[in-house]
Amino acid sequence: MTIKAIDLFAGAGGFTLAALDAGVDVLAAIEFDKAAAHTYKENFINARKQKIDLRAGKDFGDINNVAPLELRESLNLKKGELDLILGGPPCQGFSTHRIKGAGVNDPRNALLLRYFEFVNEFNPKAFLVENVAGLLWERHKDFLDKFISLAEDAGYIIKFCGIVNAKDYGVPQNRKRVFIYGLRQDLDRDDDHVFPPEPTHFSEASGKRPLWETASSVFEKIPKDLYEQYWEEYFKNKTKYSYEQTMDLLSSLTPGRKVEEDDLCNVHMQPTAKMMERFSDTPLNGGREDAGEKHRLKCHSGEYKGHKDVYGRILIHLPSNTITTGCNNPSKGRFVHPWLNHGMTLRHAARLQSFPDEFNFYGSSTEKARQIGNAVPPLLGKVLISDICSRLN
Repeated sequence: MTIKAIDLFAGAGGFTLAALDAGVDVLAAIEFDKAAAHTYKENFINARKQKIDLRAGKDFGDINNVAPLELRESLNLKKGELDLILGGPPCQGFSTHRIKGAGVNDPRNALLLRYFEFVNEFNPKAFLVENVAGLLWERHKDFLDKFISLAEDAGYIIKFCGIVNAKDYGVPQNRKRVFIYGLRQDLDRDDDHVFPPEPTHFSEASGKRPLWETASSVFEKIPKDLYEQYWEEYFKNKTKYSYEQTMDLLSSLTPGRKVEEDDLCNVHMQPTAKMMERFSDTPLNGGREDAGEKHRLKCHSGEYKGHKDVYGRILIHLPSNTITTGCNNPSKGRFVHPWLNHGMTLRHAARLQSFPDEFNFYGSSTEKARQIGNAVPPLLGKVLISDICSRLN
């Protein structure tokens, strides 16, 4: 039986790619952002020849202008026939980077409830929502409680509402996101099924295998002449590794392929002379606090000391930090190349999100970065969707 799904707030298509890789037939997608919709269309409709009803752009991709009934009828589906609704409503209002009461009354928060209107109309067998961890904060409790109440009143059991970390499932990135999984009551079995599935990758300290995928897997192999520098600038004083263990670790790290010259995402922000100087003064695996005295950023006033990761280099031997919409800008996080004196390329960022190299992003560098940072890592999405689909057959 072919599982059928629709993707709301589709973005560049992380959830859709995950669904297709899991053997799911995606019937329709809605995306407001013009550049993201362009990326979606090029990759799925043009390149993969998928027959997806894409509602795109300001006029047709505004989910507030798409009538759930009209979409259902246009897909020739009766209520209850759709298997799965996917989607990640815009998360800026719930962002953990917002301080104090910011975001509480953000109108974008209401899009989480708009998502449910489609669930209510299609009455799918299951739904899966992705959002930032801030959705669970107390200040947003009313929105989350309302969503869960609507789902339960409509006959769904919330099987999971919590945080999943992508690194636990083979994505080379430390990325915590909230997932809400609802299953229609008539399909719920009284058994011990656990969602999300048990992790497949583990920390070194756990003693389990396989280990988390490291950021090294998206970059070329570390030049051997940098091993000593890594030892002196990082491992010697900041870890418990011995010299021999450090050498063994660096030589055993999984490398990635060289990014093709003509790759549309083989671009990085062109640093100013001052930024170049700061990068060159930042040790391997170092952050802004490790830069030389004259290049340390002035701390903010009061108790707030600023984000320690800005202008930091990617930690080569661990999963990367979270890839955000500012991943093309080293001033937004630990997005500096592990050993070169510029930011990582957008292709590196896409790889850290587990997108394959044949998946192209379109738009300006800023628009591409936003699409990459907002996406559900396809590898993680595939794991979660495959598990849900096992309950629908």
